[in-house]
Amino acid sequence: MIRVLIVDDQPLVRRGLSLILSPDPSFEVVGEAENGAQAVTLARRLRPDVVVMDIRMPVLDGVAATGELAAAVPDCRVLALSTFDLDEYVVGALRAGAYGFLPKDSSPEELGAAIRTVHAGEAVVAPRLLTRLISTYVRAPGSDRPAPAGLGELTPREVEVWRLMATGLDNAGISRALELSLSTVKNHITSLFGKLAVRDRAQAVIAAYESGLVTARSPEGQ
Repeated sequence: MIRVLIVDDQPLVRRGLSLILSPDPSFEVVGEAENGAQAVTLARRLRPDVVVMDIRMPVLDGVAATGELAAAVPDCRVLALSTFDLDEYVVGALRAGAYGFLPKDSSPEELGAAIRTVHAGEAVVAPRLLTRLISTYVRAPGSDRPAPAGLGELTPREVEVWRLMATGLDNAGISRALELSLSTVKNHITSLFGKLAVRDRAQAVIAAYESGLVTARSPEGQ
């Protein structure tokens, strides 16, 4: 069972999220908080596995609260939620240690899947936001920012796994594309994370774009 703490300054949103998650026997909603300061206090006491964290709140916003949780309760993983598709608050939360971000118009199924993914230690960014995130916050090819370390240490197979990961495939998709077992794919991913000195999937994807291994396509009409 995954222990979940819900954090949002709107009571109706908190209650709605609780009602979505509570019927699923794999989730236990252990508490609710109305701002980031309460979230940190409750997380210290309740030790949830995942905190579903609103970004824009009074007293202490979700970015600052995420940073405090990463230091005070490192085993607790934050899934950030926001009404806004992408802004500096969302990027700030990811930099502060959040494992993922979903917009609030995500479906209940998407929320449940994201909580499970974050609990498993992998990163989640809503697919429609990934290209926007990269095009806005990742350096363009040819800029003077140094490429990620460890590129020369990767094997050709690890590079191919990395490329497919950056295009949005999950482990099962990579397994099918390369005709490898899931355990072999996981071993390649663990190895390339170590060589690239990245924490998780989101950082590996960003590193792929920064290295020029893959290139972001501009959204249609832009």
